[in-house]
Amino acid sequence: MTIITWNCNMAFRKKAGLLMPYKPDLLVIPECEHPDKLVFDKDIPAPTSSLWFGENRNKGLGIFSYGNYKLKPLADYTDQFKIIVPIAVKSPAHNLTLFAIWANNPADPDGQYVTQVWKAIKHYKKLLGKRKILLAGDFNSNTIWDKPRRAGNHSTVVDTLQQKGIGSVYHHHFKQVQGKEQHPTYYLYRHSNKPYHLDYCFASKQMIAQLKAVEIGEFAYWKKYSDHVPVITKFE
Repeated sequence: MTIITWNCNMAFRKKAGLLMPYKPDLLVIPECEHPDKLVFDKDIPAPTSSLWFGENRNKGLGIFSYGNYKLKPLADYTDQFKIIVPIAVKSPAHNLTLFAIWANNPADPDGQYVTQVWKAIKHYKKLLGKRKILLAGDFNSNTIWDKPRRAGNHSTVVDTLQQKGIGSVYHHHFKQVQGKEQHPTYYLYRHSNKPYHLDYCFASKQMIAQLKAVEIGEFAYWKKYSDHVPVITKFE
């Protein structure tokens, strides 16, 4: 199974073909336009299932599956957290829960980015106890911006997930430390000298045991299309 998360910086309909050579099973695409605007070229495979969440029809969160994978929002879903969605992903061979994430809620006085993830993992704590869990998307956060007196900082989120047996596939695969990542996923203003690691795929122990590969897109190639690069994760 291959899952890719990529903040596409809008106009995904013009960029989807860039991801198809990776043969994705699941895509989590922040800053994606509403499906009504998604008219793909004829040579782009049509998704098996599509979901979209957001208020701006030009810039929401798109989730797409291919092959035998079907997507359905869980009944527990609430739009209280912007934009974090628990989704049932089912195929003949797999049954897992995906939290698709674009942490971005300017209206929340408590904090618009990692605070959304923190509130969501507390709210959905029972769901996080399932055996096959993925959290993937643009978290808009990193340990380097921790505010020690704020309970819901990035490190607290990581620690809370670890207590549930859920860890970052990138940090596991490359043996990296949170806040000291060697592979950025975001470049402010698309400047190579302003790199940050903001995009993640977290997985439960059962899934990490089946981890095959993790790839972070190269800035030199992807900068033409977005200020973010893809995070590509492959499981056996």
